[in-house]
Amino acid sequence: MLDSPLSGSVTQRRRAGSNTRKKVILGVAAVSVVPFLLSTFAASVTIGSGALEFGQGSQQAVACDQNVFIALGQEWHASPTSDDSSNGFFRVRTATISNINLEACGGRKLRMRMIDGSSAELIIGNTPDAKVLQVVLPATSPTSNITDSASLALTYLTGEGQPITGTLAASANLNVSGISVYDGSPLSPTNADVMFYLDPSASQVNINGELVRRATVETVNNPQ
Repeated sequence: MLDSPLSGSVTQRRRAGSNTRKKVILGVAAVSVVPFLLSTFAASVTIGSGALEFGQGSQQAVACDQNVFIALGQEWHASPTSDDSSNGFFRVRTATISNINLEACGGRKLRMRMIDGSSAELIIGNTPDAKVLQVVLPATSPTSNITDSASLALTYLTGEGQPITGTLAASANLNVSGISVYDGSPLSPTNADVMFYLDPSASQVNINGELVRRATVETVNNPQ
């Protein structure tokens, strides 16, 4: 059974005023672009609250949780040319899904993907088919942070949800203690962060943050 997605526009390196608050309805058009979302619930998504930051969005109606948030972290990626030694762009370094209630969502698969301005899925792995990053949330809420990607069964999936074998460029953490990346609130098993590092080496996966318009989060209640 597939739960609700999180989806929202991502604004690169600028703040939006209170009059720029937007609502996006994930409907038939989006489903036709991403067939795997066909069985998800349509949802009203609000982005920003008067001070929109790069990569932040919230979903108010997720099947196993009431509120989850996403924030994309960025860092400068130098790409000098013969004409411009200062050339480069802000690459997407991390995607953090915050405020996850592990008591309600434990045992589910958590999937993240990114969408560009033409509603196409971006390649987020080190193979052309890698359109999704997936972890499996622990069935029992952990008492300490999990930094071993293998323990979270981190893997790439195709856009249709098929596993991709091979070496991962990505890594992932599940944090239940410390401070939330999204809003600085104290972390706990009912307010956890899952952080995807697209490529810590910055050598294989370098997505220009300006290309990312939406990010989606899906949970799958399927232990197999």
